[in-house]
Amino acid sequence: MNIQTAYNEWSEIYDSNDNLTRDLDQKITRDTFTNQQFDSILELGCGTGKNTAFLVQIGKNVHALDFSQGMIEKAKEKVRAGNIRFSMADLTKQWPCENETYDLITCNLVLEHIQDLNHIFSEAARTLRPNGKLFINELHPFKQYRGTKARFERGKEIIEVEAFTHHISDFTNAAAANKLKLEKLNEYWHEADQSKPPRLISFVFEAAKSH
Repeated sequence: MNIQTAYNEWSEIYDSNDNLTRDLDQKITRDTFTNQQFDSILELGCGTGKNTAFLVQIGKNVHALDFSQGMIEKAKEKVRAGNIRFSMADLTKQWPCENETYDLITCNLVLEHIQDLNHIFSEAARTLRPNGKLFINELHPFKQYRGTKARFERGKEIIEVEAFTHHISDFTNAAAANKLKLEKLNEYWHEADQSKPPRLISFVFEAAKSH
């Protein structure tokens, strides 16, 4: 099933499904940015707004992008703050964002569905302010090597969403090619993951002082 169709279908049950990866991602994002404040945040792939609800608390202005109409409608129902703006967007094309606009860009559980990482890092470098941060939290490649993909149940059917495997060096090399400096790299396990490979990997990159 193609990615857009899958997420439109998944939107109806995304928040109620048991999903350890979704829950861990939410915790990591909050732990990473609690007690921080940002002037302008861009959220790539907002989904149903699970992280958007937090971002509007730490950002003066938040712009949330997704290319699933179903997901955005759920997010709009959930997040009714006055400082949020939602846009339909295909992240593999040029983003509907002006240059040097954001001091934080977040990207959670999105890049496994995007083949060309260089485009994502290039657009992040274009739209970040000097010294702005790019936060990425993704399914760990160690999980991908074992065949794990985003998937959901539709009745008795398991729907797997199209995915691309990215190695850790793919992220760091794409960042370096676009002059984004690696500031932090962390790996995370859910409490149910004892003796298993890490579930998620996160990066914080920083834009150059001036482009």
